[in-house]
Amino acid sequence: MKAIRVKTLGGPEVLTLEDIPDPKPGPGEAVVKLEAAGLNYIDVYYRTGLYKAQLPITLGVEGGGVVTEVGPNVAEVKAGDRVAYSGVLGSYAQFAAVPAARLVKLPEGLDGKAGAAAMLQGMTAHYLSHATYPLKPGDWCLVHAAAGGVGLLLCQMAKMRGARVIGTVSTEAKAKLAREAGADEVILYTTQDFEAEVKRITGGAGVPVVYDSVGKTTFDKSLNCLAPRGVMALYGQSSGPVPPLDPAILNQKGSLFLTRPSLVHHTATREELLQRSGEVLGWIKAGKLKLRIDLTLPLAQAADAHRQLEGRQTTGKVLLIP
Repeated sequence: MKAIRVKTLGGPEVLTLEDIPDPKPGPGEAVVKLEAAGLNYIDVYYRTGLYKAQLPITLGVEGGGVVTEVGPNVAEVKAGDRVAYSGVLGSYAQFAAVPAARLVKLPEGLDGKAGAAAMLQGMTAHYLSHATYPLKPGDWCLVHAAAGGVGLLLCQMAKMRGARVIGTVSTEAKAKLAREAGADEVILYTTQDFEAEVKRITGGAGVPVVYDSVGKTTFDKSLNCLAPRGVMALYGQSSGPVPPLDPAILNQKGSLFLTRPSLVHHTATREELLQRSGEVLGWIKAGKLKLRIDLTLPLAQAADAHRQLEGRQTTGKVLLIP
């Protein structure tokens, strides 16, 4: 089968399309014929070595497709089931062997592309808005990269919970997308100081929560946007890692809470995985949550997809098609 492999760490140029053996399911595993692989910033972290993995690796942690074969001791799925998953390396390929306990059956009417677009970013938006800081009616929240894959879904979920959304974006075109997803206020961080704008919008009170996937370039000002006892949810670092922080800063700025959550810890049990994914996929099927698949590219163009993602040229979801 064809797969995108990383043998040495580096830029997008290290992604190579290779022939490797088709996977066979081990005990507790199922083989999925992938209809689509989701592109996520975590793929960049693995490619550059920020996240560690034993090389060589097949990139990609999110996919959707059809089960072709199951190994011993598998009760969760059977051959022919249309499924999706996240959190397992190896989706930039035509087939993947996946622990069956990580597979979710897709509702009738949703294909593998929808599954690959929804799982990681949809469940991330879900845990942020429902668990990390459970938004309440009337709450203000600040969503960085509001036109990104998580951002657009997070704006929608925040509105579903009755919250008010301030989104940051880089262009007018992205601002339009954020507003369509429910953002009440949109700040163009390229021309406006987002800290000053948040203070203006909230009458100086600040917001109870900041959802920040950008990291290095936004972190300090994000802390300044928080109301006393506010929550800083740093769930990514697309601009680079945040430097070490003296915890006393959190006290000085208002007894703030800082968390660095990940999806892995919010879908650690099968029960929680099914509950979280079930709500997200159910909302998509019912039309309550809109997926924006911005770009689909052939698997062979994975390097170009990475360049566009890192160049902030993408909105919504990018899919690679085997």
